[in-house]
Amino acid sequence: MSKAYVFPGQGAQFSGMGKELYESHSSAKELIDQSNDILGFDIKNIMFNGSEEELKQTKVTQPAVFIHSVVAALTSEDFNPEMVAGHSLGEFSALVANGVLSFQDGLSLVSKRASAMQKACEMQASTMAAVLGLTDEVVERVCKETPGVVVAANYNCPGQLVISGEIDAVNAACEKLKEEGAKRALVLPVGGAFHSPLMEPAREELAEAIQDTSFSTPNCPVYQNVDAKGYTGVETIKKNLVLQLTSPVRWTQSVQNMISDGASSFTECGPGKVLQGLVKKVDREMVVFGIS
Repeated sequence: MSKAYVFPGQGAQFSGMGKELYESHSSAKELIDQSNDILGFDIKNIMFNGSEEELKQTKVTQPAVFIHSVVAALTSEDFNPEMVAGHSLGEFSALVANGVLSFQDGLSLVSKRASAMQKACEMQASTMAAVLGLTDEVVERVCKETPGVVVAANYNCPGQLVISGEIDAVNAACEKLKEEGAKRALVLPVGGAFHSPLMEPAREELAEAIQDTSFSTPNCPVYQNVDAKGYTGVETIKKNLVLQLTSPVRWTQSVQNMISDGASSFTECGPGKVLQGLVKKVDREMVVFGIS
């Protein structure tokens, strides 16, 4: 039986995040102080004291959640993963935690990814919406039938999907999904259409940054968002990281695959408890923990 460790994505941020770790571990203090130099702005101050508005900016959110997650994992005494996965941005945290990327390189890539995504969002008005209470198949069919760009973007747990695309297409799809019996189809307060074809400009930029970064063989398999399978080959991991920007996050399937490959518990590293909740929705019997 294996211990699985999972890492949250954008949306888990809160004011005061990481402060307790900073004050109680010298290694956490060192990494968080280093982050300011790597990023070229005072991320520590925004994490500890920033407003919700400041923390919501993609260029802040992604590094902040990454820093908190990685520091939580690396300062935990019993951190010994046998498999890892991360939700969207969390995949980068997972790769630092399982020895593929150094903290510095991981943070630098996350920062480049965030700014590339921000730019892609500014190029075209776009959004995402949460859909509750329908099967994946119905959501996929409605997206396909809706004119314009709208796709299933996050398979979070059975009956909870996020769609992503052009504003008009997402709104039209939400109306149709309600007619199909969705409990809710709610546009989310996000900067743009993450995990959709509209992220193509960001994908090209990230691909270049990843090629220039040194990757090591992982200590354990990383279950990647693109196809929910566990990988240890460096070239495949790189390729999947790039594809992730324009592809859906297959979180439900990742959790299911980790369980069928022997995961006996899931520990969420980082801010919030979102992933613990999603794991429980995939398998009510599963044991979950959190390190924050």
